[in-house]
Amino acid sequence: MNMDFNMYMNDIVTTARSEMREAGYTEMTTPEEVDEHLLKEGTALVMVNSVCGCAGGIARPAAKHALNYDKLPDQLLTVFAGQDKEATEHVREKAPDFLPSSPSFALFKDGKIVDMIERHNIEGHETMSVIMDLQAWFEEHGKDI
Repeated sequence: MNMDFNMYMNDIVTTARSEMREAGYTEMTTPEEVDEHLLKEGTALVMVNSVCGCAGGIARPAAKHALNYDKLPDQLLTVFAGQDKEATEHVREKAPDFLPSSPSFALFKDGKIVDMIERHNIEGHETMSVIMDLQAWFEEHGKDI
């Protein structure tokens, strides 16, 4: 790979990470951080971030705008597929009934997977439909803010 491409990819990754942090999501970059967060009591939304177009055009905007709701999970978390490989794999191990997918969203309650919005539910869909799916989770499993 040439240096210009690597710099371009680093810019994309840096921007994608900062978008999630600015929206209020906590990054998990190691398996230990995944355990630390997902073993807590309560609900956790995990966004599996990526550099693909549907992550930037649909998933990250949905992750941000879905938070404009009166109920939210206890934790907002993110891992970055292809970047934080071990952390991402550890999240995926906790959702054995779902195929690896990025971008995606996983809802955990008391450390157990509840449901997942997989890439095929994101790519080619409207951002608003993903927001509505997330907010349906918040309505059922979130707490009043």
